[in-house]
Amino acid sequence: MLTHSAIERTSTAHQPARPNTTSAGSKAFQSSIELMGAPMPFGRNAEIYGENEPAEYIYKVISGTVRTYKVLNDGRRQIGAFYLPGDMFGLEIGDEHSFSAEAIVDSKVLVIKRSSVVGLAARDTDVARQLWAMTAAELQRAQDHIMLLIKTAQERVAGFLLEMAKRSAAVTEVDLPMSRQDIADYLGLTIETVSRTLTQLEKGAAIAVPTSRRIVLRNRAALSRLNA
Repeated sequence: MLTHSAIERTSTAHQPARPNTTSAGSKAFQSSIELMGAPMPFGRNAEIYGENEPAEYIYKVISGTVRTYKVLNDGRRQIGAFYLPGDMFGLEIGDEHSFSAEAIVDSKVLVIKRSSVVGLAARDTDVARQLWAMTAAELQRAQDHIMLLIKTAQERVAGFLLEMAKRSAAVTEVDLPMSRQDIADYLGLTIETVSRTLTQLEKGAAIAVPTSRRIVLRNRAALSRLNA
């Protein structure tokens, strides 16, 4: 668990300058956020925060990959989202985290006091707009995920591969930091179904799978038709 004392020690060692809030736009907002935050390392599978813990901080992935998840009543795990470098997470409407968050691989995460961001937004309308845009984007991501879960297995896997390619700006190859089990828990499938579906897509020449973590998109049009 991410302790308050660990954050306070890191923040003390990383005293930020006063952020410049006069510039408009996303770059100015991101710059202000970076000045207010403190970078912290998290090892593979280390918990960043737990479900129902106070949402006192928001986070930005500097390096590595983060997953958010819930453990359901029957013991199954549902992954809510994957966060890549540059992504922010931990934004909550309420005062508690609705999901837990873990580092998938060794990661570095910028930790920002939520009250500082809210205070900055209260003083600067440009920052407030950017914060609202981030919240709206997170809501859209959740809605897209819900829609993905009602599709067939092939449609889910194709949509996931296209999403990861888009987010990593990849043209033909996607390097997946997450395991097949992570993908299954994100798509609401079994690991066997994910593996079988990837094999089907490979036999159909839509993709190639040189390694378990590397996917070559051979026919994006075919994947897009499945995801339509």
